[in-house]
Amino acid sequence: MGIIYAEIELINGDDLALARRHIIGEEAIKRIKVNMLVDTGSVYMCINENVQEQLQLNIVEKRKGQLANGSIVEYDVAGPIEVRFKNRRCVVDAMVLPGDSEMLLGSIPLEDMDVLIHPYRQELIVNPEHPYFAQMKLK
Repeated sequence: MGIIYAEIELINGDDLALARRHIIGEEAIKRIKVNMLVDTGSVYMCINENVQEQLQLNIVEKRKGQLANGSIVEYDVAGPIEVRFKNRRCVVDAMVLPGDSEMLLGSIPLEDMDVLIHPYRQELIVNPEHPYFAQMKLK
């Protein structure tokens, strides 16, 4: 399978909560559209420090993760982040990679939004079996 990128909207989840309670206006919600590498081999979503700073996301913890080369590294985890793709959304925390590192859309947000990689078109798509809303197994 080839390398697949998708345009994803990332929104500061704390800002959304404040806007729902009418503490801040919609215009004050920090959001950004980014091109992310769709990586089914990555469990977590990974953003970079630049995006974390732009969205002013809080660091909620530190976590260790294993890279593709087998090395173990410790990164900050930031959130909450609302992730949007087409008519889908989910809320996740994300590992924060250094500087302007390539960002990864991992399997947790992919499954939560019920989106798939189309093998022929080499693109991220909404699950055609559930085109109007995300559906997941509860067992």
